Amino acid sequence: MTTLADPVPGGRPGEAERAAALADELAERGVHGIVLSYVDTAGVTRVKTVPTTRLTAAVTWGVGMSPVFDTFLADDSIVATDVLGSPDGDLRLYPDLDQLVALVGQPGWAWAPVDRITQEGEPHPACGRTVLRRIVREAAELHGIAFKAGIEVEWAVGQGPSADGDFVPATTGPAYSATRQVELSDYTADLLAAFAAQGVEVEQLHPEYAAGQFEVSVGALDPVAAADRSVLVRQTIRAVAGRHGLVVSFAPAVFAEGVGNGGHLHLSAWHDGVNLHSGGGGRYGMTAEAESFAAGVLAHLPALTAVTAPSPASYLRLKPSQWAGVFTAWGRETREAAVRVITGTAGVRDRAANLEVKPVDLAANPYLALASLIAAGLDGLTSSAPLPEEITGDPARLGAEKAAALGVRRLPTSLSEAVEAFRADELLRTALGPVLADAVVAVRLGEVAAAAGLDDEGVAAAYRWKY
Repeated sequence: MTTLADPVPGGRPGEAERAAALADELAERGVHGIVLSYVDTAGVTRVKTVPTTRLTAAVTWGVGMSPVFDTFLADDSIVATDVLGSPDGDLRLYPDLDQLVALVGQPGWAWAPVDRITQEGEPHPACGRTVLRRIVREAAELHGIAFKAGIEVEWAVGQGPSADGDFVPATTGPAYSATRQVELSDYTADLLAAFAAQGVEVEQLHPEYAAGQFEVSVGALDPVAAADRSVLVRQTIRAVAGRHGLVVSFAPAVFAEGVGNGGHLHLSAWHDGVNLHSGGGGRYGMTAEAESFAAGVLAHLPALTAVTAPSPASYLRLKPSQWAGVFTAWGRETREAAVRVITGTAGVRDRAANLEVKPVDLAANPYLALASLIAAGLDGLTSSAPLPEEITGDPARLGAEKAAALGVRRLPTSLSEAVEAFRADELLRTALGPVLADAVVAVRLGEVAAAAGLDDEGVAAAYRWKY
């Protein structure tokens, strides 16, 4: 992938000719502008755009954008840390040409994720994409391990824009029903066509449980590309919906009650082309390394929620007995466990086995979520942490005594509680680096303050259209 592991101040030798050729190709296809995309600390995708004719300049010199966005909240108010949040300074956005794609749902536009680089040519310490790339690289160098990742995307489809901000489902059919699929047949068919044209491998697209809710699962990629793809998938879902007169919400909780939108993370660790979650001598074919990796994730889950469930609305979704995974527990194909061990069907387990981490929603910055998750797992692998006893069924029904014996704990029930766990987790803060870790704390506390005094309905309404 063309990245800035070794950025060159003032330019990127070797990329200009490629950018010029791509610009000519895009222009021939009627593409007039490029969306340069990244995700901020609050989980909001921010963009700048340039004319297609400026692609070569963007690749060579970058496009300016203020670092203040690292401390934006979802409502666009600004908090500050010792380093971030002032009106000073500038960053350069460098598009990744390997991920550049013409947008089918937005004719005339192409899209590319960016790396954020200082004016001195150094990686910006609050760039989540850069942090994720670093952690993946360190895993390869220190442990010889590579990863494959995928992010499920759930969203609610509503009728056209509402002046009062309410959500009116665009379907009437029951959960998972053929009726619901038929009602939005044209929209979902156009979605599949757009994904195919953009090179996004779709594994499943189906109606889900909540009102107007659908889900798409896409093929696994390396973690940086998987996070890029998650952003592109949501851009496409929203754009195609707009062309059908529909609106969509990726918010963790569209309503105060009921099931919300998840963004479950799937992750597998590989060594020399071998899936560590399959073919080993441990439980369900896991190797010792895979078991310790899962144990590390479980151990850090309370702090991880500050990254994977970063909105006050996230905690309307994180409720027991709603398949959101709100206990520090694991189980094979146990959808109430926070860490679900997926073995896959006999015959394909060497390819399909992975971990699914469930207390994740789409308010999360996918780069930060994957970086934190991998760092937590690697901590368990490095210390050869033992995997606790498996649970079956709903952990909420274990009873206090049995839960304590199994080490099963309730995850944070509020964003402020998650922030305290994150503050106490030196491993995760070190993995993200002091600048980004401080930004996470400041932004989360800013969201807590912004939602103070709101009841559950008020929280759902405040964040319904932010993601």
